[in-house]
Amino acid sequence: MTVYGFSRRELLAGTSMLGAATLLGLPRTTAAEPPPEIQKIRLVHTPAICLAPQYLAEDLLRMEGFSEVEYVDIPTPTGVSLLGAGRADVTMGAAPDVVAALDKGQGVLSLAGIHAGCYELFAHGRIAAIKDLKDKSVVVTGDDATERIFISSIVAYVGVNPRDIRWITIPSAGDAMQHFVDGKADAFLAFAPQPQELRIKKVGRVILDTTTDRPWSQYFCCMVSARREFAQKYPVATKRALRAFLKAADICAQEPEKVARYLAAKGYEPRYEMGLEILKRLPYVRWRQSNPEDTLRFHALRLHEVGLIKSSPQKLIAQGTDWRFLNELKKELKG
Repeated sequence: MTVYGFSRRELLAGTSMLGAATLLGLPRTTAAEPPPEIQKIRLVHTPAICLAPQYLAEDLLRMEGFSEVEYVDIPTPTGVSLLGAGRADVTMGAAPDVVAALDKGQGVLSLAGIHAGCYELFAHGRIAAIKDLKDKSVVVTGDDATERIFISSIVAYVGVNPRDIRWITIPSAGDAMQHFVDGKADAFLAFAPQPQELRIKKVGRVILDTTTDRPWSQYFCCMVSARREFAQKYPVATKRALRAFLKAADICAQEPEKVARYLAAKGYEPRYEMGLEILKRLPYVRWRQSNPEDTLRFHALRLHEVGLIKSSPQKLIAQGTDWRFLNELKKELKG
């Protein structure tokens, strides 16, 4: 069997290569650090390839002392909700989702940012800019879905009230995109690999690319959060888990070809070339460079202005974040 030019043997070789200690010679944990207080950790698997560090983290987590790594499947990118529901312990998720979860008091603790980009806003017809979405239809997967919260923050920034948008709810991510492809909605917020698929189909045009368009490109798209109870009860495990995510992000940035092989071998994205395109496009080194607090403040201000969250940005940041592990790991993992 071959997948985009690679035999099964080659793909499995790439997988084992990543499963070895450090693909890039990243440092092992020092012996002085105690082992994790718990050996099982639950992550999230969603249909979003931009979350590659989360999938790559599996082998790195085993190096950190976790003997059991479980992925909870969810058909939409709203993985943060599983933390609040007690179904997952640590996950990557969109920054606006984190803000919404913190406002609802869902027991989420934000730990770090990972990368920017990955979302692109597609539109049909005469819609040429974000402000043109007023009174237009936008398809999303739910009232509290990532796309709806993210778009609400986006339109609020340009002075459009999200209540002036006609929201169409289609629960399945694939069906929602097809609704847009069929011309039954004016706009759709796509996450990787959906933008690549829409371009292949030559459907719609991009009116916002969060990887390149300011101010969104300056802020984190995806962040790492933990279930608050997990982080408070197991601080060593939390730090070790975050270390695995950050190392995985470094590998994505420095060895995208090998990571694309890994994703193909594992079945996360069997289309090697598409996976590679996404990995090369996203700034996975952003976690080293930017302040995650700025991202939460940016989206919280937008959502607070239009009444979609009740808590002030200051309250959310004070009660829902813990950057201590990130600050320690930035010093430890200096590149």
